[in-house]
Amino acid sequence: MSTVANKKLRGEGLRQRVLETALGLFSTRGYFNTSIHDIRREADVSIGSIYHHFGNKEALAKALYDDLLERMDAGLREVMEREQDCRARCDGIIAFLFQAATEEPRTMRFVLESRHREFLPDEPPVCSSQPFMRMRECIEQGIASGEVRPIEIPVAATAAFGGAIRLVHLHLDGVLEQPLLRYLTSMQDTAWRAVATDSSNPTSNTIKETEE
Repeated sequence: MSTVANKKLRGEGLRQRVLETALGLFSTRGYFNTSIHDIRREADVSIGSIYHHFGNKEALAKALYDDLLERMDAGLREVMEREQDCRARCDGIIAFLFQAATEEPRTMRFVLESRHREFLPDEPPVCSSQPFMRMRECIEQGIASGEVRPIEIPVAATAAFGGAIRLVHLHLDGVLEQPLLRYLTSMQDTAWRAVATDSSNPTSNTIKETEE
């Protein structure tokens, strides 16, 4: 491998190390209680290398935020491309959120719980970010296909995914009685019953038949 390639690899590795260190400190101490020197010391890199790659703490936080949202969006995009009907997509999105919260709790804590606009004032609210727009897209397509009732998009999206996100918060706070994934199937079923049309909701059909 050439010297240039080695330098590039070291540079990318260093950048990722700083981002992972910042994620750990921001998610435990908070943005305002973490300094560039804390990150430098924890990552065991020079202060100059941090400023070279990021410029300042705010730019570092933005790079981390963008990177995590991109990773989250990539997972949701994969669900949307893999599944064809709205129910399967909704189930897949909830499964992705639960899996991410279980395997990468620091990432989910930073994305969902950090008050980003306090230190990134030019960023839109997280609910307007691409991953959340993809959830909205799932619901819009479900309404267009007749699988989801024609109700207001914000209401439908909240009904479909708001409960799952709340369970993720409870998991991150450590107050759930069972592991988060134990609630997956019941959360998927409950979320779908909240938005599905009668024709795409087997439970509703069963109730109607029983009443008749």
